[in-house]
Amino acid sequence: MDYGHDLLFGTFISPANRPAGAPVELAALADRAGLDLATFQDHPYQPGFHDTWTLMSYIAARTERISLTANVLNLPLRQPVVVARAAASLDLLTGGRVELGLGAGAFWDAIEAAGGRRLSPAQSVVALAEAIDVIRGVWDAQRAGGVRVEGDFYRVVGAKRGPAPAHDIGIWLGAYKPRMLHLTGRVADGWLPSLAYLPGGPTDLAASNAQVDEGAKAAGRDPRAVRRLLNIAGRFSSSSNGFLDGPPDQWVEELAGLTLEYGISGFILGTDDPAMVERYAYEIAPAVREMVQAERSDSGRPPKSPSPVRPVDTTPPGSTVFATTPTPDDGARRSGATLWDESTRPVGPPAPEGHVYSPRAQAVGHHLVDVHDNLRQELANVRDVIGQVIQGTLAVGDARSMINMMTLRQNDWTLGAYCASYCRVVTQHHALEDAQIFPHLRRSDADLAPVIDRLEAEHLVIHEVLEGVDTALVRIIGRSGQPDDLTELQEAVDVLTDTLLSHLSYEEREILEPLARHGFFPGQI
Repeated sequence: MDYGHDLLFGTFISPANRPAGAPVELAALADRAGLDLATFQDHPYQPGFHDTWTLMSYIAARTERISLTANVLNLPLRQPVVVARAAASLDLLTGGRVELGLGAGAFWDAIEAAGGRRLSPAQSVVALAEAIDVIRGVWDAQRAGGVRVEGDFYRVVGAKRGPAPAHDIGIWLGAYKPRMLHLTGRVADGWLPSLAYLPGGPTDLAASNAQVDEGAKAAGRDPRAVRRLLNIAGRFSSSSNGFLDGPPDQWVEELAGLTLEYGISGFILGTDDPAMVERYAYEIAPAVREMVQAERSDSGRPPKSPSPVRPVDTTPPGSTVFATTPTPDDGARRSGATLWDESTRPVGPPAPEGHVYSPRAQAVGHHLVDVHDNLRQELANVRDVIGQVIQGTLAVGDARSMINMMTLRQNDWTLGAYCASYCRVVTQHHALEDAQIFPHLRRSDADLAPVIDRLEAEHLVIHEVLEGVDTALVRIIGRSGQPDDLTELQEAVDVLTDTLLSHLSYEEREILEPLARHGFFPGQI
């Protein structure tokens, strides 16, 4: 089901305000690299984020050709007439580089805490439809009379029209449930879901497309008038490990398949990694365009091969230099606890001179660092939420909403469930190392035994620290949620931070190279 739209490629950038200029630089990079869209989530109740509209306005002045949109705008906290004028103004100032992603609302605890009105799912769909009428009415500057929408949730009685935007701004809806999908078909210019929110993955696209199409037909519209876009996430690796988790040629084939089989014509990659943005722009986007064009031009026959892409590992075959750099320990400590003496850590034997590391061996180190980086980022997320609650800048209800955003596939969004989930991830990772990786290294190199012994001993200590976090969590269950209730938890997380970050750095320093040399490959870590 190919709806025939030209392909768009963009990036989904976190609007984090620490450091303040990071999202600006990423958007500027995407602009230079030739991507079509820079998009930003909108959570006005999140103090760790820039205001999305302010951020887009600033980025508009720093870029030349890339289009900008919220992904998606939190409508319950933004008045539709103001949204319409803001979008039209920025579109005029940029020469037509603004689109308008809209959402019906989510995280209602945080919305209500910020002054918004809590709506039921059904009410939020009606409110969104009314808001779209208001926005389009403001943009219709040539029409006589003022804007009048007397709805259940928005009442606009004679607001002046204008300004008209520089181009026909597309209204793209983030939609998943039947009511929203039908609304998308009836009134929207685009459908903008996230693949991570579709329980069945890409296979859910067909059924959702059908509901959008039904809504369009019921309104007398051609379903092809609704562009289908998709927020995606993935990882480049040397072998296939799942959907959008593999080498570039796999990405190209899978994205082209989403266009030709499900009609997706806009791919927005969620990443804050500059290298990944560049790779996506230079390697993936052109090749997908070429493959889709070949299939459209020669329908019924296999698509032509895409343009050649660079290999995942740029280290030349047969390199004698191990290319992965361990993450250093910055020495910062947040607690007064000393659970081990770092000066007594054993050091492994040096790598033999002249050893040749294949590209696949080089990938082992990258993979382990990626795994550790995920643990580091999740730990930072835990710390940030707890810190904001303790400082009094975030209510417990808001914290639950933020954690909902961070852990998209969890079923329990409480603070305790999130921390406990993180503890399980760490424990599972260490269990895998203890059961498989460390025995493999012992068998391969007896001189590594002292290092392995120490790493295993530190795993036991970290397990006890995780138990301390669990104990602190149990003690806050049922309490009032005031900041002093979390003091013990903060102390436990500080100890976890000190021990885990120190341990991960030590482990990378000592075993990245032996793992590559002795042939333990991704999929086993």
